[in-house]
Amino acid sequence: MRKYFPEFLHLPFQAKPGTEPLLKSIQLIRQLDAGELKTLPNNVPTYFIPKELRCCLKGKNGKIQRNAWELGVAMAMKEALRSGDLFVPKSKQHVSFWELMLNQHRWEDTREAAYEDLQQPFKDQVKAQLILQFHQNVGEADKRFGLDTFADIKDGNLKLKRDDKAEIPEAVKKLQKVIDASMPSIRIEQLLMEVDRETNFTRHFIPVQQHHSRPKTFYKTLISALISQATNLGVVAMSASVDDVTVDMLRHVLQFYVREETITAASAEIVNQHHQLPFSEVHGSGQVSSSDAQRFRIRADSLLAAYYPRYYGYYEKAIGIYTHVSDQYSVYSTKAISCNPREALYVLDGLLENNTILKIREHTTDTHGYTEIIFALCYLLGYYFMPRIRDLKDQQLYRVERNVNYGVFTPLLNKTADLDIVEEQWDEMIHVATSLKERTTPAHVIVERLTNSFPSDRLAKAFTNLGRIIKTEYILRYITDKDLRRTVQLQLNKGEYRHNLPRWIFFANQGEFTTGDYLEIMNKASALSLVSNAILYWNTSRISNIVDELRKQGETVDDDLLAHISLLPYKHVLPNGTYFIEQEETK
Repeated sequence: MRKYFPEFLHLPFQAKPGTEPLLKSIQLIRQLDAGELKTLPNNVPTYFIPKELRCCLKGKNGKIQRNAWELGVAMAMKEALRSGDLFVPKSKQHVSFWELMLNQHRWEDTREAAYEDLQQPFKDQVKAQLILQFHQNVGEADKRFGLDTFADIKDGNLKLKRDDKAEIPEAVKKLQKVIDASMPSIRIEQLLMEVDRETNFTRHFIPVQQHHSRPKTFYKTLISALISQATNLGVVAMSASVDDVTVDMLRHVLQFYVREETITAASAEIVNQHHQLPFSEVHGSGQVSSSDAQRFRIRADSLLAAYYPRYYGYYEKAIGIYTHVSDQYSVYSTKAISCNPREALYVLDGLLENNTILKIREHTTDTHGYTEIIFALCYLLGYYFMPRIRDLKDQQLYRVERNVNYGVFTPLLNKTADLDIVEEQWDEMIHVATSLKERTTPAHVIVERLTNSFPSDRLAKAFTNLGRIIKTEYILRYITDKDLRRTVQLQLNKGEYRHNLPRWIFFANQGEFTTGDYLEIMNKASALSLVSNAILYWNTSRISNIVDELRKQGETVDDDLLAHISLLPYKHVLPNGTYFIEQEETK
């Protein structure tokens, strides 16, 4: 580390208020390296030294050892750079936190409109409203407590039972078998062309130059290019599987037409038209969604690649494809991520970048998708966040007033959230929420900064304390509201079941990514979501026809039964083989 660290420290670092001791430590190391100081002063800052290094921080003579202390400074710098507490002016990535937000002049002009748009109280009213809201929600949970046997409180501790598994009626199983047997087999290229004739999603594939002149065999090449990405075949194998389409033709279309933004627009077109199919409403209103990451092995070197021993051992690397799935099974956001960071960083990206007509109001994740900061940000942005939390009974719950009796929940609410810091930082919190809504910076960057922020950062503390309040209200509702638990479980099941479809479609090269380039990975992931949505659209249309035919034959098929029927059977879709793609007339 000493080989490069002295030169690294010559960068013009600056620090946020509260991080000045770290900046002072950097200056001390500079002076030691330059010979201006001979020894390390005894009063050097040490509060930021990781606990793993504290045992070797002092030598036998009681003096601080420079090597251990300097290593601790380097580790603290790494965390501070990630959070933005330490930054380099004019850097594109390591900038001050507030440079990621709406600039001050624009914020001053939009402050009042922002409060109204987010439907949040002003600073002088927020404390009273949070207290009133908390008391109302706890009171409602208190009334519901004991209506079922899921939760009990013994000796001041929360005891939970496993919810009874929802029984699938025999009529549902029978209907699912009839539908599966009635679904005709179809080749993937034929399915895409049929869906395109109904939705015209290919119109979104316009060239970089923004003009609409297309090669003579554009349509055939485009469908081939999408299949090459979604199935992981690649251009060489795809050109060998389609007549009259060469590698150069595929590369041309992929370079100038098939990009993340055009794939996203085309996929949104399918989602929008699927939402308008009457049969899709049977499975949901399009206002509830879930998000989860699906892991794929990767062979090439990539900044996203990481070891994931749970599935791939200690020698194989993987990446995650993080998708947001609506209650109608449609995918409205796709992102390639590393397996290392917590999935909660990416929850807001999909919600805020949703370019479909789906109006998401409620969102659920598993344990990896939740943090208290996500609870707070979802609350400010108007989303009801409802994760399924592992070890729920061990969660710390908070109250808003120290000496208030909260009925049966009083022994559980044994800590008090700091409302004073929320009130103090309220204007800044609304500033952050408005910046997220305006997409001044990708949401995961802001969430990461807040999550990794220095312990002295009052804004991060304010978000954490607001999140504690919202989390407590949610947990009390979750343990007393059977319908909420069922909604969360059903939506997460839809997301988990949907993972089977990408595995089926992404079959080539053993379902492993062979490229390390981020843009190529994103193109494949986005194309996979587009094809997934196309299959959903085709399935929904065909299942609707099958149900209509059954009703004409006198069968009783009500919506309650259909709500349990999957819209994503996939084994009738044939993704491999030789592809027969028709050339459509140029319109």
